[in-house]
Amino acid sequence: MDNFEKVEKLKERADVSYEEAKEALEKSNWDILDAIIYLEQSGKVKQGASGYTTRSSQKDVDFDFDKKEEKKVGLGELLGRFFSWCGRWLEKGNNNSFCVERKGKEVFRMPITVLVLLFLVSAGMVIWLLIIGLFFDMRYRFAGPDVAAVDINRAFDSAADAAESIKSEFGDTVAKDK
Repeated sequence: MDNFEKVEKLKERADVSYEEAKEALEKSNWDILDAIIYLEQSGKVKQGASGYTTRSSQKDVDFDFDKKEEKKVGLGELLGRFFSWCGRWLEKGNNNSFCVERKGKEVFRMPITVLVLLFLVSAGMVIWLLIIGLFFDMRYRFAGPDVAAVDINRAFDSAADAAESIKSEFGDTVAKDK
């Protein structure tokens, strides 16, 4: 096939002008496939061109590798994402609860969001109250739709059992001393 026939074939298949087809073939050493790739990369192949294409779908794809278009995210969008993330966590915190039980009966229940706020305000006091509560037969657990698979409830049970063990050992020691 001579160069004129290649230009005509590329012109038909890629739906480009004669000049565009000839330029593409010249730049690709008269290789039709390389010329098609060149035309695609330069955005000259028209949508719906029949036959030859290296594209996997008919979606508009940018093959200009020299341009680096970075999607710039504005402060407003970043703040929107942050507040959306915070909203999802607040919703989870409000839908799930921290429960305090004594002798199998629930003493009180509070949303996890409130517990987190208490920790932020006075973590030391909250931790001491939780530890002291263990020695008064309190048991703690998390309840709600998002904590079904959490092992923290087992850890709370282990802490309560350890407090019971310490209490009974202390009681046995005091009884022996009398």
